[in-house]
Amino acid sequence: MILDVNHVIDGYDSFDVYQIDSNTIELYNPFIDTSYFLHGYQRATFDYDFVFYDNIHYFLQEYEAWEKVYTSEYGALNEFDNENYLQFLSGGNDSTFRSSQDVNVYNPNNIYWDYTGVYGVGNVHGNDYLKTLTLDYDFFDNEFFELSVINDEVIELYHPNSGTVYEFEGVGYIQYLRESDTTGKVTKHLDKPKVRKQKTPKKDNPRENTRS
Repeated sequence: MILDVNHVIDGYDSFDVYQIDSNTIELYNPFIDTSYFLHGYQRATFDYDFVFYDNIHYFLQEYEAWEKVYTSEYGALNEFDNENYLQFLSGGNDSTFRSSQDVNVYNPNNIYWDYTGVYGVGNVHGNDYLKTLTLDYDFFDNEFFELSVINDEVIELYHPNSGTVYEFEGVGYIQYLRESDTTGKVTKHLDKPKVRKQKTPKKDNPRENTRS
């Protein structure tokens, strides 16, 4: 079986389809000699929330900036109280963040970023729906948070060292789709293309190209 795909971002591709077992198929691209293995799940038992949290760093990258909209009245004063905007950059090492102490900036393009550093998202043992977020500030040590999602625009950061809770709202949603005219020709590309890194290591492909 041959599967032809015309993707709005990646364009045209063609695959040979092979059934591996009762819930696994292989999509083989003969033009680049690459196979992709897809495991099927039942809708009723598939854990969409787990997949979302397992890829939450991509969610953080889908806004131009995150604006602090809430700081709890409880909690000790700390250096992070002064940070009002965060940005998580895609591409590169996929772990770069920026922070700003600007206030009331209505256009994220006008934010002055005071600091650029490295961030990391980690797992919480026994809880698949809670993550940790570490921001590496060289000048006053790392900032560690428990990261949870309130909705598709707001995240909550709990700062254990001070007991403070912060909420950040995403501003400047990044639309990754390309625009095209009525003939399907691409008329506009975004300056920031969608970047996703492969998690699994690549292996030599034993599949042989059977197309002439």
